[in-house]
Amino acid sequence: MAGNGDAVSPGDGQHNADLEDSLPRLAAVIERQQHELAIGRADAQAAEVAAMAKGVLMERQGLSAATAAGQLADMAVAAGIPVVEMAAAVLRQEPPAVPELARPEWSEPASPPDSADQPSPEWLGAGEWLDPGQRLEAADDPVAMAAAVRATDGAELVGALAGQLVPRFGVSAVAVWLLDADGALELLGQDGLGGTDSSRWRRLPPQLDCPEQRVAATGVDLWWESGPPPRDRVAVAAPWGRRAARAVLALTDRAGNLLGVAEAWWGTSRLEFDPDTRDRLAAVLAGFTDVLSVRLSSGTIGSVTPSPAIFTALTQITDSALLVRPLRGARGEITDFAIMFMSPGYADPAGRPAAEIAPLTLLEAYPLSTSGDGLYARAMRVLGSGHAEHLPGLITAPLAGGQNVAVLADLHVVPFFAGVLFSWRVPGEAEQIAEVLEHAQRLGSLGGWEEQLAAGTVHWTRGAFALFGLDPAQASPIPVAALHSFVIAADRAPVGRFQEQLLGRREPAVAVFRIVRPGTAVIRQIRVFAEPVVVGDTLIALRGAFQDVSAQYHTQVALAATRDQLADSEQRAAEEHQLALRLQQAIMAQDEPPVAATGVDVAVRYRPAEAGHLVGGDWYDVLPLPGKDLLLVVGDITGHGIDAVTGMIAARNALRGLAATGAGPAELLRHLNYAACHLTEGIAGTVVCGQYDPQTRMLRWARAGHLPPVLVRDGVGRALPLPDGVLLGLDPVAQYEEASTQLRVGDTLLLYTDGLIEQRTGSISDSLREFTLAAAPAGPHARAHADRILGGAISDTGDDACLVVVRIQ
Repeated sequence: MAGNGDAVSPGDGQHNADLEDSLPRLAAVIERQQHELAIGRADAQAAEVAAMAKGVLMERQGLSAATAAGQLADMAVAAGIPVVEMAAAVLRQEPPAVPELARPEWSEPASPPDSADQPSPEWLGAGEWLDPGQRLEAADDPVAMAAAVRATDGAELVGALAGQLVPRFGVSAVAVWLLDADGALELLGQDGLGGTDSSRWRRLPPQLDCPEQRVAATGVDLWWESGPPPRDRVAVAAPWGRRAARAVLALTDRAGNLLGVAEAWWGTSRLEFDPDTRDRLAAVLAGFTDVLSVRLSSGTIGSVTPSPAIFTALTQITDSALLVRPLRGARGEITDFAIMFMSPGYADPAGRPAAEIAPLTLLEAYPLSTSGDGLYARAMRVLGSGHAEHLPGLITAPLAGGQNVAVLADLHVVPFFAGVLFSWRVPGEAEQIAEVLEHAQRLGSLGGWEEQLAAGTVHWTRGAFALFGLDPAQASPIPVAALHSFVIAADRAPVGRFQEQLLGRREPAVAVFRIVRPGTAVIRQIRVFAEPVVVGDTLIALRGAFQDVSAQYHTQVALAATRDQLADSEQRAAEEHQLALRLQQAIMAQDEPPVAATGVDVAVRYRPAEAGHLVGGDWYDVLPLPGKDLLLVVGDITGHGIDAVTGMIAARNALRGLAATGAGPAELLRHLNYAACHLTEGIAGTVVCGQYDPQTRMLRWARAGHLPPVLVRDGVGRALPLPDGVLLGLDPVAQYEEASTQLRVGDTLLLYTDGLIEQRTGSISDSLREFTLAAAPAGPHARAHADRILGGAISDTGDDACLVVVRIQ
């Protein structure tokens, strides 16, 4: 226990909470089972009494068993009492006691009727009780009421009602609708309407203006001797014409809950519905409502029952089908679900035989499924929302509340008539192997593909979509012939050779290329290997796989660098050191003398990736323009070493030359991107470019996949809103958006590369937020500000970094 020092995990707390939530439901299940057991014992005793009475009649009068049973029933009807009471009279015994739980609650539970003021209840069989003082007509025809109690579906139940109304009141047809959760009325059953009318009036939505919905909405019964009023254009079921008499009554249980609506038709109009007729008809329906209420709460009858043909279709459509219908308490709340149908091939998630589950309720069969993804919890969700749930593939969710024993797949949970339908299937061996292979692809960063050239179709596995960062629901697979359009410009040549070897020479081919996943600046190294499928002289298909080899690529780069370092002599190290120093001087802008006249204080800092090696891809430039504007640039060319530095110098010099044309920042980046794609080899990277007007203090700027500048104003740092712009060297026709920011005296602007803020753990957004907080306060001058930021940099990736600090004076 926790009090003894043992730790209690969050999972244990959740488990205990789930158990506490399940205890009331389990207690209700136990109480209902005890109640049903008591009723079963009472029924068994009643059957024994009746059997003994039949034996007495057979002995006394020499009758056969069938004749004795018929005579006993005739005697009970003639006396107006149930068969069990007549059997007890024959034997001179008391009828078997009925458990109290079988009796419906009185309207006032706190003050049950006094036997001195109320007639004693009458036993109608199957555990049902009626109060003759309040349900006068209910006991007038015990045979009809017993038929209602024994009805197996809605049609039989309404037929039993018609058995009372037709001979007593001369009605021509009867129909009963039950109120659904959404306010609609669902036809429970009808007698005398005919197939066409019953089909048309099976479901009455709450928006439909009809007599049945009027009664359901107001609770006021309708008595129309000659149909609706002349000017009332209400929609009516009129098998005998609109002028025929009809009565529409609300079916309200003893607790005042509206269960539904009943309607009776007469073949012609009537002179009137006198008070006596209305009272007697209402009393019959009140007794019928008692039976209906108990049958609904026990789940032995429902609002709409699917036809046998539907069940047959279900067994053909899916391996396992489970149909459940809600059981409700006295206040209408769902207490459990009755199992109405199980397909012959039902596969139990807990691995039990279907025959063991069939007699149980859903909560009895799966008592631990009330939370999370269990069957009971899903049934409650779907019934409450009205929206279906689908879980494709192999099912790992604990449907039974614990670990699934059976291997199941493709779970569907849908609203079905008045209940909920579950369906799943048992996957074949091939499907399970396919699932294993899919996991293997995920673990190996693989994605398979196949292209049918004649049909023009391309199929990718989910793993292939994931490698490219694409959503299978929104993106289409990429044909081999178009693969070069999705790689960075520097890698199009090897992809072209891959296409020529595979499509032209019809040979297996391998290539490695780089991609940038949509919505990110992340570059991934992808290896593709494929083989052609040739039939005769015809190339009919291609098949292959993609693999993310970024980790291997970085490892190879590191190993190559290690080998180079071990092989270099001291002279080579000295030469590289001198070269690094020269390159550093080449990229360091001599900014202080020229920019002092522009009204700004500028400081620049460069931090190499490793001490003593200044060769990297990060660069900056601060250049006064002919029109007195100041050009501010920070960029990051991917990679390290001589290639990165040469690309960096090429980009810096190209941008300087383009700036002389007077173009704005967005136009400069568009031209620089074109040069990176077509006029240089292997350049890919990010850059932010700004032009500052010292007269208006207006900063115009654009970006190519770079992080936003940070503005420090009034002691608070914030990142400027990002305009659109993709990386350099990716798309030769890319367009760049330009933004403007009004600066003022005392402002400090920070331009930097990601190497200054990036961390191995945490997102770049979190790192940027931490950097903006650390950017303030600005400090006495730009140099001191730059030194403080560089000295306290939060980056831990070991990458090189650039920083430009501009103070507006």
